[in-house]
Amino acid sequence: MRIASVATALPKHRYDQQTILEALKLHWADRLETPDFLDRLHARTGVETRALALPIEAYPELKNWGEANQVWIDAACELGQSAICHALARAGLGVTDPSAIFFVSISGIASPSIDAKLVNRMGLDRNIKRVPIFGLGCVAGAAGIARAADYVKAFPEQSAILVSVELCSLTIQRDDLSTANLISSGLFGDGAAAVIVCGDEHPCSTGPRILATRSVFYPNTEDVMGWDIGERGFKIVLSKEVPAMVYRHLAGDIDAFLADHDLRRADIGAWVMHTGGPAILTATENALNLPQGALDASWDCLRRVGNLSSSSVLFVLEEFLERKKPAPGAYGVLAAMGPGFCSELVLLQW
Repeated sequence: MRIASVATALPKHRYDQQTILEALKLHWADRLETPDFLDRLHARTGVETRALALPIEAYPELKNWGEANQVWIDAACELGQSAICHALARAGLGVTDPSAIFFVSISGIASPSIDAKLVNRMGLDRNIKRVPIFGLGCVAGAAGIARAADYVKAFPEQSAILVSVELCSLTIQRDDLSTANLISSGLFGDGAAAVIVCGDEHPCSTGPRILATRSVFYPNTEDVMGWDIGERGFKIVLSKEVPAMVYRHLAGDIDAFLADHDLRRADIGAWVMHTGGPAILTATENALNLPQGALDASWDCLRRVGNLSSSSVLFVLEEFLERKKPAPGAYGVLAAMGPGFCSELVLLQW
């Protein structure tokens, strides 16, 4: 099994962090007990620029969740198509080649799901198997690769598409002054990514091999991360325990995963890690005792686009496929954690 290609797509509306902060302060500043609280939160996110689904001045005009969700549907179709087209082109494949499409998102809902709309828009194979997945959040990019790998392992002559679209700006609750929501307003951005995964008997022969995958679920941790869903849409649940969960579990899970393949952390040349935020990346570096610079790709993606939930780890993967390019034979670990609470691990070899 191989990852034949990865491609990303961003909305055309790009803003620096200060511009977004000033727009939010117009709405929130006079309601905060400490006026500079929002400034301090945004300064700690490590984000410099973000892309937004709408022009920044259009957000106050959204009257309700229904309007925001319709924007999500329209933008998800546009960005999803762009990412898939570029991924197919990079893999040298046509639109009818993939036999399955996995769609992941946690920032909007649609029925028919976005994957169905993409089949119509793009002329994908009318026999394509559709697997829309909702609710996995930040872990869904890694989980989607794993599920696509499961598919092509069963059908080794075929290829599958994973497409992730996250438009987090459309979920921000304008009347929620919780610390979690205020942090989210400075951390999360909008974007999409697509991955082409090919089976062992498919003619595509480029890209890193997928050697193994592993899912790990942590019982009784449902309140760590997710949504409270109500009439106003998605209200974020983001516990301060998330970095502790990373520190407590990630190293042991990765060590056990690698040991099953006679590998150790020292054997890994590429760490493709979700860009959860500075606290998450620092906890990852410390838990895994990584050498300086090992997570540079993740830190760079966080600075450039923010946390894109399920799409984030795929943006980091694109860095390794298109620019950093590990040496032939190098091993890599792709990993993310998310609601459940859980982790997904993918072992790669270039």
